[in-house]
This record gives sequence, C-alpha cells and structure tokens, in this order.
Amino acid sequence: MTGPDSDVDVFIIGGGINGAGIARDAVGRGFSVGLCEANDLASGTSSWSTKLIHGGLRYLEHYEFRLVREALMEREVLWATAPHIIWPLRFVLPHHRAMRPPWLLRLGLFLYDNLGGRRRLPGTRVLDLRRDPAGVPLQAGFTTGFEYSDCWVQDARLTVLNARDAADRGATILVRTECIGLTRRDGLWDVRLRDHASGAERTVTARLVVNAAGPWVDRVLRGPLGHQDAHNVRLVQGSHIVVPRLFDHDRCYIFQNPDARIIFAIPFEGDFTLIGTTDQEYTGDPGAAHISEAEIAYLCEAASAYFRTPITADQVIWSYSGVRPLFDDGAGKAQEATRDYVLKVEDHDDEGGGEGGGAPLINIFGGKITTFRRLAESVLSRVEARLGRRGRPWTGDAPLPGGDFPVDGFEALVDALASAYPHLPCALLWRLARHYGTTARVILGEARTPADLGRCFGADLHEAEVRHLMTREWARTAEDVLWRRTKLGLRFSDAEAKALEDWMRDCGGG
Repeated sequence: MTGPDSDVDVFIIGGGINGAGIARDAVGRGFSVGLCEANDLASGTSSWSTKLIHGGLRYLEHYEFRLVREALMEREVLWATAPHIIWPLRFVLPHHRAMRPPWLLRLGLFLYDNLGGRRRLPGTRVLDLRRDPAGVPLQAGFTTGFEYSDCWVQDARLTVLNARDAADRGATILVRTECIGLTRRDGLWDVRLRDHASGAERTVTARLVVNAAGPWVDRVLRGPLGHQDAHNVRLVQGSHIVVPRLFDHDRCYIFQNPDARIIFAIPFEGDFTLIGTTDQEYTGDPGAAHISEAEIAYLCEAASAYFRTPITADQVIWSYSGVRPLFDDGAGKAQEATRDYVLKVEDHDDEGGGEGGGAPLINIFGGKITTFRRLAESVLSRVEARLGRRGRPWTGDAPLPGGDFPVDGFEALVDALASAYPHLPCALLWRLARHYGTTARVILGEARTPADLGRCFGADLHEAEVRHLMTREWARTAEDVLWRRTKLGLRFSDAEAKALEDWMRDCGGG
C-alpha cells in the first residue's frame, strides 16, 4: 500500500537494531517498507554492546528515571518474544567500602526492583560473600554483595531476526547497499542507492524517510542531504575484552570503579568471560574504532581490583570496540551523557504531498538496545501522524522467528530436538536451539548424522547452517557468520576461517 507514484511508504537508512525494529513494526502495520544498510546488518553499534537487556542501574544516579523505567519494563517483554536469544542473568554487586555507601545501593536496587513492573525476574537479595559461591573468585576484603536481575541478549541476532521478520511480512531489506543521495521531489523522496558488491546504482521513491544510521546519522544529514552544519550526536567509544573463564558459576559481576564508572564481568560462550566497557570520547570514522592498549590496561586493572587472581593483557583472547551515538545534550563527561533517544522530524509543508506535508524525514539520535522496540513505536506514531494510521502497536505480543515457545521452555526445546535427532551431538543441538530456537528444525531438516549436515568448517559449524545464514539471514562473509550470527570465531583457527570465506565466496556469498 504505497502512496501515489512511490515505490514504498517508508524507507529506512540503517540496518542496526533501531532500523530493523522500525522496519518490522511498520510493515506489520501495513506500510510498504524498504531498508538499506551500507555494510552487514548489526555491523555497527548493534554488535558492539555489552549484550544486556537492562534498565541501566547507574542511570538512576543521573536521574534518568523515564529511560530506566521504560527499559526495565522492556526486559520481560523482549524476553517473552525471543527466549532463545534472551535469557535472565543474576548480577552480583560487591560492596566496596571506599565507594557508594550500602544505603545508597539498597535504595537504587529498591527502585530498580519496583520501577518497571517486574513480574518473572527475581528481585534483589543481600549476599554474604564469605559463604556464597559468588564470593570465591573475589578478594577477601569483599564480604557483602547485592544480587539483582537483568537479561542477556545476543545483540546481532536480535537485529537480524527483526529484519528477517520484517522481510517475511513484505519489507525489502538491502544489505551492502549505501544511500548516496536524498532529494525531495513532488512531495516524495528520491532515495539514490549504490550496491557495494556490483557498483550498480538505482533510485527508490518513498513518502517518508527514517534516518536510523546510528553513529553515521549526522553523516547522512551532511552527505546525501547536504546539511553541512549537522551535529546532533557525540560519539563515545566503548571497548570490551574476552579472557578465559574466570569463575565456575553462572552469575555475573558489576564492579564500581574510583572514576565513577562501572564494568561488568559476564560468563561468555561457555569457556570465556566478557569484561567491559570503557567510555571515552571518539572522533573519526566509527567503523575504524579499535581498542587501545590504555583501554585494555584499564579493564584489566579495574577487574583485578576485585578478583583474587589478577587479569593481565596477555590473557586477552579477543576484543571488540565500537562507537555509541549518544544524543549531544551538552553533558560534560562521556559517562554522564544521556542514553535516552531523541527523535526529530523535518516536515516540508510547502511541498505538498499529503497529511502533515510532503516527504517528511525522521532522524533518530541516541538510544540503547533495550529500548529499541519502544523507540520503533515512537517512530511509528510520527509516521502515522503524517501518512495516516494503518494498524496498532503489535510487536510486544509477537514472537521473533524461532521464539515461539514459553520463556521457561528452552530446556524442553532442547529435549525435543534430542529426541527428534538422537544421533546428533547434544552440544550441537543445544547451540542451534540457543541461536535459532524452533527454527533449528529448519536447519537440521532430515539429518540423521552430522555428515548429513554437510561439510564441517570447524567447531560444530556445518554447511547446512551456513546455507541457512546465507539464504535467510543475509550473511555474505565469514565475518558475518563467525562474529555476528554466531560467536564461533572464538573457536576457529585462521585457516578454518579462510576456508569458510572461500567456500562462501564460491557459493556467491562474497
């Protein structure tokens, strides 16, 4: 259902979590939708996060009560729609005598428990770290801790599954396709696109454009639109390190630091611990961000102040670094800048073309992965104010692909797969269930043995899974597969990764 002479109602620039979430919501309400992403889906900020669905405990200190409440309310909503890639975690906050007093921590956690309508997630409790297993890896001086709930998310997969559901409902998703021009003409947008693989260019017309380019949002305004003075976001670099597993239990830690920052230490991919993040101002190309030696030293020192066994730079197996596009609210320090999102709409009433003026542009500044769905609903309220109402908010009740099972049903799903595929390794079935949920059956098909899944490229990655990622999840390169659709890159050798890259290129993926 498009407007007069337009290819789509809504065209979205940016294939991160915000762009994918908006595309899904919009097409589900009856709008025709197109989306372009200059690289791979979730190749920017949406795969550089700490991978938490959380309210942001420390944001309470900055009086971001609306943001925290909205984020806390979203935890259980998102968990219910994607229980294969989102699950609860318990976080242990050791009390540090030199930092925030116990009464302040108790007050913050009381608000955290009660501000967001928590129903399924367990509440806060006090721990005696001298007796609780969570105290074993910590230095002896930490005797009291507070334990609370948040959720983990496979962030890049969340983005891809939103895009997949949008495409299944009729949206056009274009990866490795850059927007190189935006022009208003006769009440519509001419959106000029360039395919990075072929170099081919084409123009799509749209009634409304959403600029969801994340760290590149101002670049879109300055480049394709020619707004040379655009400056709406401040770029803040956050880096993480991955080290061998530091503790045997499945709980996480949140550590306070003397500079008022916090870091997390989180069980990661079974055999590892994820430590992060940093917060520092960034200038330059967001795609070129990389962790510095100073950041590695900072994370090692901050974690070593709590763990009995010091963490050193030579233990780092992998690191990743990315840029968060925070709305520039004039805050002093990077860690004080708001994590809330801001939407700005440019209407051009003098160009005609329908309700609210011709060819509106909606720009998205800031935001966080936890609130992407609510951000999408806010964007859709503005879309409908200009293009007319088509449907109602619906994404809070609809599971993402593979997530059509109860939040407490993951083990039952694994058991069902083990019963249906008795000759396949349990570890493989568990991983496929965790990545794909009920869609794992599509990948496994009629396989009776691992050989039936085709070539094994390394770890337990088989040809059947790679083909699924290429045909259904837009994967084009080995990096797409090993570091965004999965984290099997942690277990692949360089030779195995190259062999996968060569195979995908021969199959038309590169």
